[in-house]
Amino acid sequence: MIVLDKYSSGNTELDLSGYRYFVPTRVNDNWSWDNQEINKLLERAAIKIGELNSFARLVPNIDLFIQLHVTKEAVVSSKIEGTQTNIDEAFLSEADIAPERRQDWKEVKNYITALNSAIEEMRELPISSRLLRKTHEQLLDSVRGENKQPGEYRRSQNWIGGNSLHDATFIPPHHKYVDDLMGDLENFIHNQEIQVPELIRIGIVHYQFETIHPFLDGNGRIGRLLITLYLVEKQVLAKPLLYLSSYFEKNKTLYYDNLMAVRSKNDLTQWLKYFLVGIATTAEEAVNTLSQIIELKKQLEETIHTQFGRKSKQAFSLLQHLFKNPILDTNEVKRETQLSFKAANDLVADFEKQGILKEITGQTRNRLFVFDAYLNLFQ
Repeated sequence: MIVLDKYSSGNTELDLSGYRYFVPTRVNDNWSWDNQEINKLLERAAIKIGELNSFARLVPNIDLFIQLHVTKEAVVSSKIEGTQTNIDEAFLSEADIAPERRQDWKEVKNYITALNSAIEEMRELPISSRLLRKTHEQLLDSVRGENKQPGEYRRSQNWIGGNSLHDATFIPPHHKYVDDLMGDLENFIHNQEIQVPELIRIGIVHYQFETIHPFLDGNGRIGRLLITLYLVEKQVLAKPLLYLSSYFEKNKTLYYDNLMAVRSKNDLTQWLKYFLVGIATTAEEAVNTLSQIIELKKQLEETIHTQFGRKSKQAFSLLQHLFKNPILDTNEVKRETQLSFKAANDLVADFEKQGILKEITGQTRNRLFVFDAYLNLFQ
C-alpha cells in the first residue's frame, strides 16, 4: 500500500561516467489518501467527463467531429515539442506547405496517424509496451528523431533540458531499468485487484511514464496520447474527445514544474490536483465546443434548406464532408458530390456567397477554400 502523503518518488544513482540519474519508485500497488481536496477534484472531474459522454451520445454523427479534435491535439501536442504547424495547415496537402515548414507538418500528420491507428488497434490490443512501441514507430516515421530507435525502448541514456548530461534539468533512469519500470507501469494499468479510481490511476501513469522517459525521442507526445488511450480503453470516455495537451500548453512551465516537484519534493498530491483540474477543465471545454458545433450545423442546414433549392442534396453532402475536412479545393467537392467540375465550382461559389466557405490562396487557379466558422471553434 502506498500512502499518498508519505509517498517517496524514488532515488538517484551515480553512473560510472559521473552523472546522477533518477530511479522512480514502482507504482503497481494499492494507493490511499486522506486528502479531501483530491476527492472533491476527483468528483468534479468525473462529473465533467460524465457530461461530455452524455453530450457525445446525443450528438448525431459524433464521429464526424472527432477528427477535428484529433487534429487539434496533434497540432498542440507537437507545438509543445517546438513545431510551428497551425491547425489549418494540418488539413493541407504537402504540396501546399512551404518547404521550410514541411518537416513540422509531417510531424503533425504522423501524430494524427499514430493516434488514429492506436485507437483502432485497441479494438484487439490493450495498452501495452507493444502498442506504445508501434505508436512510437509511426510518430517518428521520416521526421526528426527517425534515427532515435523508432518503435524501441532506449538503449542509452537520455536527459531533459540542458545541452548534456552534466547540465541537464532532469536525467531519467538508466536504460538498464527501462524494461522493468515499463513492465511495472503496464501491470499497474491493468491490475484489477487494486482499488484506484481511473482518473487517479491515469494521473499517476502519466507522471510515471514521463519520468521513465522510455524512448530516446517523442516521450512527451506519447505520454500525452496515452492519457486519451487509457480513458477510452477503460471506457471512462465514450469517444476519444478529451485531450489535455491544450491545458498543458497554456502554461508549459507549470506543467513541467508540477512533474519536477514530484521527483524533487515527493509532491505527487500537487501533481494529481493539477491533473484533475485539467481533466475537468478540458472536458468542460469539449462540451462547449460540441454545443457550438451543433448550433453551427443547425444554422447552416437551415440556410441550405431555405437558400439552395434544387442544389440542396449536393449542398448537404458537401456540408457533411466539411465537418470532416474543413479545407478543400473544387476537385474534392466534385468527388464528394458527384457533380461536374462546373457544377461543383458553382456550388462552391454558392457556399462562398452564404459565408460558409472562404477562399484562402488569393489565386485564380488551384484555389483552396476554408470552412472558417467551424475551424475557428478549435483555434
